[in-house]
Amino acid sequence: MTDLAVEPVDSPISEVLTPGVLPEALLHRFHQRAPEYDRDNRFFTEDLDELRDIGYLRAAIPVSHGGLGWTLPEFNRAQRALAYWAPATALGVNMHLYWTGPLADRIAAGDTSLDWLAREVAAGKVIAAGHGERGNDLAIDDSTTGAVPVEGGYLVNGHKIFTSLSPAWDWLGIHARDDSDPERPRIIHAFVPRHSEGVRTVETWDTLGVRATASHDTVLTDVFVAQEYVIDSYERGANPGPFISSILPWAIPALVNVYLGIGRRAVDVALESARTRNVLSLGGRPVAGKPFVQYHAAEAELALEAATAHLDHITEVLARGDDLGDRLLLALFAVKENGTRTARTVVDIALEIGGGGSIHRRNELERLYRDVRAGSFHPPSSDSVREYIGNFLLGE
Repeated sequence: MTDLAVEPVDSPISEVLTPGVLPEALLHRFHQRAPEYDRDNRFFTEDLDELRDIGYLRAAIPVSHGGLGWTLPEFNRAQRALAYWAPATALGVNMHLYWTGPLADRIAAGDTSLDWLAREVAAGKVIAAGHGERGNDLAIDDSTTGAVPVEGGYLVNGHKIFTSLSPAWDWLGIHARDDSDPERPRIIHAFVPRHSEGVRTVETWDTLGVRATASHDTVLTDVFVAQEYVIDSYERGANPGPFISSILPWAIPALVNVYLGIGRRAVDVALESARTRNVLSLGGRPVAGKPFVQYHAAEAELALEAATAHLDHITEVLARGDDLGDRLLLALFAVKENGTRTARTVVDIALEIGGGGSIHRRNELERLYRDVRAGSFHPPSSDSVREYIGNFLLGE
């Protein structure tokens, strides 16, 4: 795990964090809790509290606005290390952090309209994503949630799914559809305070993997959203404004880092097992001496090297502000698909190396095998990636 960002244990957590680095002692505590969270299907409350205490929830916010001022590559490096030790914690907190990156971009651009949100983040408040909806395969391009204009804002009704951080969020970022003009429906984006009347969490989360994210359903019934919390509004089919448009360049690389962190951890666990598990066929020597085990190890490492290099390249390109033009979405979709697919592949290989004991509940590889499966379900799905890229390349 030489590529992972880890701070020396003897550095007190109370000190200022090194950009892109999380304390080793903290990461190991998270690692010890991860099996318990998974087994009990319990939210990562203690981990979140510690991350808040060290300022990680405001890492991407500029220092001028109460944050740590981390860059996109630094933020991504920390997420990969966090996922290596505690995958569900990394994935859950990612749903907060990906709002803070675009917020930092708007602050850097001189936009003061979201300073209120920066103050909330600086105060330790948690933001969650309310974009998932049953039957909506168009993501934020459309919505099954309705927004009816009323005096001072909107009344919102809808059913959101996969609301990670459900037990802890203070603000829910949502999108909804305004059909007040049926000929020209609009998509609105807004933040909903948790204390709003009509907000209800329905506990549905009992899943194969990443169980500690507590991604329950959220039901919105005649929820009033004040105009001051509406951050974008545009005709359906048009492009969103700069804040919403910059979500994917922050969200997708961080998401892929989570899954590659899982893949790296699985391979490291499997290699250690191969070095210490003796077999009769080799005269009681470690199974690492078997040619096919060596072949598996090499295949996993080759895949990780390629996917990690691809991800780091795209992250650096985004951080420099290179203009990718109309290939931006293609680049983001490609790195998401390549990274999550590679993560699943190398975890499968890790189980081959680890042998039959890998599927036992007491083995960390069993949990990593389940956690990595969720990567294919995060938008954009594999089918959506291929549909978009195919149409783009063929001019459709």
